[in-house]
Amino acid sequence: MPTPVEVPKLGNTVEDCRITRWVKHKGDVVAADETVAEIETDKATFEVPSPVSGTLLDTFFDEGALVPVFTNLFVIGNPGDNIDPFRPRGAGASACVPAVPPVARPAAVLSEASAPSASPFSPRARRFAQQHQFHPEAIAGSGPGGRVLEGDLRRLCDAVPTPAAHITSVRERIARRMRESLASTAQYTLHGSADARGLLALRAGWKGIPGLAAVNLNHLVTGCVVEALLEVPALNAEFIDGAVRMHSAVHIGFACDTPRGLLVPVVRNAQDLAVDELAARMIDLTRRAVDGTIPACGLTGSTFTVSNLGGLGIEFFTPLLNSPQVAILGVGAIQLKPVRRDGRIEYVDTISLSLTCDHQVIDGAPGARFLQVLAAKIANVEAACSI
Repeated sequence: MPTPVEVPKLGNTVEDCRITRWVKHKGDVVAADETVAEIETDKATFEVPSPVSGTLLDTFFDEGALVPVFTNLFVIGNPGDNIDPFRPRGAGASACVPAVPPVARPAAVLSEASAPSASPFSPRARRFAQQHQFHPEAIAGSGPGGRVLEGDLRRLCDAVPTPAAHITSVRERIARRMRESLASTAQYTLHGSADARGLLALRAGWKGIPGLAAVNLNHLVTGCVVEALLEVPALNAEFIDGAVRMHSAVHIGFACDTPRGLLVPVVRNAQDLAVDELAARMIDLTRRAVDGTIPACGLTGSTFTVSNLGGLGIEFFTPLLNSPQVAILGVGAIQLKPVRRDGRIEYVDTISLSLTCDHQVIDGAPGARFLQVLAAKIANVEAACSI
């Protein structure tokens, strides 16, 4: 039976992808896991492999086409198989639909029809041009053979005034995603804190140890979150089509600020990792997210998300759910807090915690209990985060 392959969902704000190159063509024999196509989002370039071995029976879109996620892209099977049931409506069109209405630009800028697809533009340059609706009539590339690089376009674009009201497609998609999250869930936020003295002491002690020096406070807190989710699994869940789906494995997502907007890389099966291994995965995924080389599997499948703004000095905030997840943790800055002990007041370093839950699934008491468990893990971080 033929096997159709869809355009994958490559992040929370991605709704369509552009086909940049067909590596294989109709009639080619393809091995399982062999790359068939290369696609771009607003943030990165990805390879689309074949899940099975067989013959590439047909490709449904031309290079340059903008295709919605979850749309059949190509089909693998045996010669003579009927592929009509898998053919998308309107497939084959090479026209690209802009994600946002084009913005008026100076006379030195061409229309979308004159986009750099016919010129030696790098994938990052093409992505920059699409994001900013910036297509100059002529530009000398600084890359090999005159290839136009992202930096070439950025320098030229920076010299052109941009309307203040312009919103890039990335921001528009993030905004739409957040509106959908608020509209489809009953969100509330609980604020608490945890004794951070153990975090600071452990981090200071590991700075001079090879293999542990790169483990930072965020990695340690995330490790404690994983341990707390194993103890309070109700929050390691998704709410899909009116049903709660509990997960035994913790696939932890963490918010990451990149030049292309917000991304949420995912460390899968984090419950099986020691904290130094978790830190290494997070560091690698962050680097790939920032430079645009993160694989598709690195952005999907999270069961719980951590968003840390403490490094920016934020004390408390209200994180929005990464639907269909039922909870998300916001981590704030470490600050001195007065604590009464034995009739005396002492100042203790504490870290703020903000837990947003979907009230359709998680009531206030279970959410509060999770924060209690997490605070205890953080206060005893050396025991919670093994190496």
